[in-house]
Amino acid sequence: MRLFSVLAACALLAVPSVASAQGQKFAYINSQALLQNAPGRAEAEASFEKDMVGIRAQLSKLQDSLNAMNEAFAKEEVSLSPAAKEARIKTLREKEQAWSQQAQKLQAQAQDRQEELMAPIMDNLKKVLDDVRMEGGYAFIFDLAAGAFVVSADKNLDITERVMAKMRLSAPKAAPRAAPSAPAAAKPPTAGPTSAPAGITKKPPTE
Repeated sequence: MRLFSVLAACALLAVPSVASAQGQKFAYINSQALLQNAPGRAEAEASFEKDMVGIRAQLSKLQDSLNAMNEAFAKEEVSLSPAAKEARIKTLREKEQAWSQQAQKLQAQAQDRQEELMAPIMDNLKKVLDDVRMEGGYAFIFDLAAGAFVVSADKNLDITERVMAKMRLSAPKAAPRAAPSAPAAAKPPTAGPTSAPAGITKKPPTE
Protein backbone atom coordinates (compact mmCIF):
# COMPACT_ATOMS: atom_id res chain seq x y z
CA MET A 1 0.00 0.00 0.00
CA ARG A 2 1.45 3.26 -0.98
CA LEU A 3 0.46 5.48 1.90
CA PHE A 4 0.16 9.15 1.05
CA SER A 5 2.91 11.55 2.08
CA VAL A 6 0.97 14.50 3.46
CA LEU A 7 3.25 15.60 6.26
CA ALA A 8 3.78 19.13 5.00
CA ALA A 9 1.14 20.34 7.44
CA CYS A 10 2.67 18.39 10.32
CA ALA A 11 6.03 20.17 10.44
CA LEU A 12 6.79 23.89 10.35
CA LEU A 13 8.76 24.37 7.15
CA ALA A 14 9.03 28.16 6.95
CA VAL A 15 12.63 29.26 6.45
CA PRO A 16 13.59 32.15 8.75
CA SER A 17 15.93 34.97 7.77
CA VAL A 18 19.55 34.84 8.92
CA ALA A 19 18.95 37.66 11.40
CA SER A 20 15.92 36.08 13.04
CA ALA A 21 17.58 32.64 13.13
CA GLN A 22 20.24 33.65 15.65
CA GLY A 23 19.75 31.90 18.99
CA GLN A 24 17.04 29.59 17.67
CA LYS A 25 17.27 25.79 17.62
CA PHE A 26 16.51 23.80 14.51
CA ALA A 27 16.07 20.14 13.69
CA TYR A 28 14.91 18.07 10.77
CA ILE A 29 13.11 14.82 10.06
CA ASN A 30 12.49 12.52 7.12
CA SER A 31 8.72 12.08 7.00
CA GLN A 32 9.01 9.38 4.34
CA ALA A 33 11.01 7.20 6.73
CA LEU A 34 8.58 7.94 9.56
CA LEU A 35 5.50 6.99 7.54
CA GLN A 36 7.24 3.93 6.10
CA ASN A 37 7.74 2.56 9.62
CA ALA A 38 4.84 4.20 11.43
CA PRO A 39 3.10 2.03 14.04
CA GLY A 40 -0.21 0.84 12.65
CA ARG A 41 0.82 1.15 9.01
CA ALA A 42 0.85 -2.61 8.34
CA GLU A 43 -2.57 -3.00 9.96
CA ALA A 44 -3.92 -0.08 7.92
CA GLU A 45 -2.60 -1.64 4.72
CA ALA A 46 -4.17 -5.00 5.50
CA SER A 47 -7.50 -3.43 6.43
CA PHE A 48 -7.56 -1.30 3.29
CA GLU A 49 -6.83 -4.23 1.01
CA LYS A 50 -9.54 -6.28 2.70
CA ASP A 51 -12.08 -3.49 2.30
CA MET A 52 -11.13 -2.97 -1.35
CA VAL A 53 -12.14 -6.51 -2.35
CA GLY A 54 -15.80 -5.53 -2.57
CA ILE A 55 -15.09 -2.29 -4.45
CA ARG A 56 -12.85 -4.03 -6.96
CA ALA A 57 -15.51 -6.70 -7.46
CA GLN A 58 -18.10 -4.04 -8.27
CA LEU A 59 -15.77 -2.30 -10.70
CA SER A 60 -14.97 -5.60 -12.38
CA LYS A 61 -18.67 -6.45 -12.70
CA LEU A 62 -19.43 -3.07 -14.26
CA GLN A 63 -16.58 -3.43 -16.74
CA ASP A 64 -17.56 -6.98 -17.67
CA SER A 65 -21.10 -5.79 -18.42
CA LEU A 66 -19.84 -2.98 -20.61
CA ASN A 67 -17.43 -5.30 -22.44
CA ALA A 68 -20.24 -7.77 -23.15
CA MET A 69 -22.41 -5.02 -24.62
CA ASN A 70 -19.59 -3.81 -26.84
CA GLU A 71 -18.81 -7.32 -28.04
CA ALA A 72 -22.46 -7.97 -28.86
CA PHE A 73 -22.66 -4.72 -30.78
CA ALA A 74 -19.50 -5.53 -32.76
CA LYS A 75 -21.00 -8.86 -33.88
CA GLU A 76 -24.38 -7.41 -34.82
CA GLU A 77 -23.29 -4.05 -36.23
CA VAL A 78 -23.16 -5.13 -39.88
CA SER A 79 -26.75 -6.41 -39.78
CA LEU A 80 -28.21 -3.32 -38.12
CA SER A 81 -30.04 -0.60 -39.97
CA PRO A 82 -28.63 2.92 -39.67
CA ALA A 83 -31.37 3.87 -37.20
CA ALA A 84 -30.86 0.74 -35.09
CA LYS A 85 -27.11 1.24 -35.14
CA GLU A 86 -27.46 4.82 -33.96
CA ALA A 87 -29.80 3.71 -31.16
CA ARG A 88 -27.37 1.01 -30.00
CA ILE A 89 -24.46 3.44 -29.99
CA LYS A 90 -26.51 5.88 -27.94
CA THR A 91 -27.35 3.13 -25.45
CA LEU A 92 -23.71 2.10 -25.17
CA ARG A 93 -22.60 5.65 -24.52
CA GLU A 94 -25.25 6.07 -21.84
CA LYS A 95 -24.13 2.81 -20.21
CA GLU A 96 -20.52 3.89 -20.29
CA GLN A 97 -21.40 7.21 -18.72
CA ALA A 98 -23.32 5.44 -15.96
CA TRP A 99 -20.38 3.06 -15.44
CA SER A 100 -17.95 5.96 -15.25
CA GLN A 101 -20.08 7.76 -12.65
CA GLN A 102 -20.37 4.61 -10.55
CA ALA A 103 -16.62 3.99 -10.83
CA GLN A 104 -15.91 7.52 -9.62
CA LYS A 105 -18.26 6.99 -6.70
CA LEU A 106 -16.48 3.78 -5.73
CA GLN A 107 -13.09 5.45 -6.07
CA ALA A 108 -14.27 8.24 -3.76
CA GLN A 109 -15.32 5.60 -1.22
CA ALA A 110 -11.86 4.07 -1.43
CA GLN A 111 -10.21 7.46 -0.91
CA ASP A 112 -12.43 8.16 2.11
CA ARG A 113 -11.53 4.80 3.61
CA GLN A 114 -7.85 5.44 2.97
CA GLU A 115 -8.03 8.76 4.79
CA GLU A 116 -10.00 7.19 7.64
CA LEU A 117 -7.33 4.54 8.15
CA MET A 118 -4.46 7.01 7.95
CA ALA A 119 -6.03 9.69 10.16
CA PRO A 120 -4.96 8.16 13.52
CA ILE A 121 -1.41 7.66 12.23
CA MET A 122 -1.15 11.22 10.89
CA ASP A 123 -2.71 12.70 14.03
CA ASN A 124 -0.27 10.79 16.18
CA LEU A 125 2.66 11.97 14.08
CA LYS A 126 1.56 15.59 14.28
CA LYS A 127 1.16 15.38 18.06
CA VAL A 128 4.56 13.74 18.46
CA LEU A 129 6.22 16.42 16.32
CA ASP A 130 4.60 19.16 18.39
CA ASP A 131 5.69 17.44 21.63
CA VAL A 132 9.27 16.92 20.43
CA ARG A 133 9.52 20.49 19.22
CA MET A 134 8.40 21.87 22.59
CA GLU A 135 10.48 19.43 24.63
CA GLY A 136 13.60 20.17 22.60
CA GLY A 137 13.00 23.90 22.43
CA TYR A 138 13.15 23.86 18.63
CA ALA A 139 11.93 26.91 16.74
CA PHE A 140 11.60 24.95 13.52
CA ILE A 141 11.47 21.30 12.49
CA PHE A 142 12.17 20.84 8.80
CA ASP A 143 10.91 17.90 6.74
CA LEU A 144 13.53 16.89 4.19
CA ALA A 145 11.04 14.62 2.39
CA ALA A 146 8.55 17.46 1.91
CA GLY A 147 10.85 19.52 -0.29
CA ALA A 148 12.65 21.66 2.29
CA PHE A 149 15.59 23.24 0.47
CA VAL A 150 18.59 21.95 2.42
CA VAL A 151 21.88 21.36 0.60
CA SER A 152 23.87 20.35 3.68
CA ALA A 153 22.93 19.59 7.29
CA ASP A 154 24.47 18.43 10.57
CA LYS A 155 23.35 14.84 11.11
CA ASN A 156 23.14 15.57 14.83
CA LEU A 157 20.10 17.71 14.02
CA ASP A 158 18.27 14.74 12.51
CA ILE A 159 15.59 13.78 15.06
CA THR A 160 13.81 11.22 12.89
CA GLU A 161 14.69 8.32 15.19
CA ARG A 162 13.67 10.29 18.25
CA VAL A 163 10.30 11.05 16.70
CA MET A 164 9.87 7.41 15.65
CA ALA A 165 10.59 6.17 19.18
CA LYS A 166 7.98 8.54 20.58
CA MET A 167 5.48 7.50 17.92
CA ARG A 168 5.83 3.87 18.96
CA LEU A 169 5.09 4.78 22.57
CA SER A 170 1.94 6.68 21.64
CA ALA A 171 0.74 4.54 18.73
CA PRO A 172 -3.05 4.81 18.22
CA LYS A 173 -5.41 1.91 17.77
CA ALA A 174 -6.23 0.92 14.22
CA ALA A 175 -9.30 2.54 12.66
CA PRO A 176 -12.42 0.33 12.73
CA ARG A 177 -13.24 -1.60 9.61
CA ALA A 178 -15.95 -0.20 7.40
CA ALA A 179 -18.81 -2.49 6.52
CA PRO A 180 -18.08 -4.19 3.19
CA SER A 181 -19.99 -2.66 0.31
CA ALA A 182 -20.20 -5.89 -1.68
CA PRO A 183 -19.71 -9.63 -1.19
CA ALA A 184 -16.11 -10.75 -1.12
CA ALA A 185 -14.61 -11.85 -4.40
CA ALA A 186 -11.31 -13.20 -5.64
CA LYS A 187 -8.72 -10.50 -5.19
CA PRO A 188 -7.37 -9.02 -8.43
CA PRO A 189 -3.87 -7.49 -8.64
CA THR A 190 -3.50 -5.12 -5.74
CA ALA A 191 -3.33 -1.38 -6.08
CA GLY A 192 -1.84 0.75 -3.30
CA PRO A 193 -4.13 3.11 -1.40
CA THR A 194 -2.31 6.21 -2.47
CA SER A 195 -4.26 5.71 -5.69
CA ALA A 196 -7.88 4.69 -5.72
CA PRO A 197 -8.80 1.34 -7.31
CA ALA A 198 -8.02 1.63 -10.96
CA GLY A 199 -10.96 1.61 -13.32
CA ILE A 200 -10.67 0.39 -16.89
CA THR A 201 -11.46 2.97 -19.51
CA LYS A 202 -13.44 1.61 -22.41
CA LYS A 203 -14.35 3.83 -25.33
CA PRO A 204 -17.78 3.33 -26.89
CA PRO A 205 -17.91 2.32 -30.53
CA THR A 206 -17.85 5.13 -33.02
CA GLU A 207 -20.06 5.38 -35.97
